[in-house]
Amino acid sequence: MSFTLAGPASYAEDIRKSRFTCLAAPIASEAEAQAFLAAHRDASAGHNCWAWKLGAHYRFSDDGEPGGTAGRPMLAAIEGQAMDRVVVLVSRWFGGIKLGTGGLARAYGGCAAKCLQDAPRIELVPSTRLAFACGFAEHALLKARILALGASIEDEAYGAEGVDIRLSLPDTQVEALQRLLGDLSRGRIRATHLDD
Repeated sequence: MSFTLAGPASYAEDIRKSRFTCLAAPIASEAEAQAFLAAHRDASAGHNCWAWKLGAHYRFSDDGEPGGTAGRPMLAAIEGQAMDRVVVLVSRWFGGIKLGTGGLARAYGGCAAKCLQDAPRIELVPSTRLAFACGFAEHALLKARILALGASIEDEAYGAEGVDIRLSLPDTQVEALQRLLGDLSRGRIRATHLDD
């Protein structure tokens, strides 16, 4: 079971006179992660270290801190909280006392972990993208029934023959959708997978 953030989150902490501020947010793409980092990077901070995870893809940066002391511990904090589709940015203002490599890793990783622990989260449900076409007469009933299965409609395109529907549905409901479509259309309608 994995989670993502319900919305943006923040956390701040002073560690041996250095100020650490963490900002985190849910993301749906690498472009969203880069946009978040560009928008929230603080030019007055000495370092703006970050990490993000999106499924099997991830990136991190130490932004001038000694290698492995910031980005990787922040990524470990994301994974340690069973999070996915999340970006984390920690800005540091140096307070005059050196923390050492171990102290930096604990500070960056700990700040990210505390931010994610306190943030409202939502469970990520594995889903499948599907498409099917139906006639105008069946559209209202089918739409009501597929929404009841937990589907999220991505697009409805109206044409001369009827409606083309694209949707995202929890994996556990795919068979139920296929049965529903077959039953209501006497076997004429079948959903096709878009992710294949």
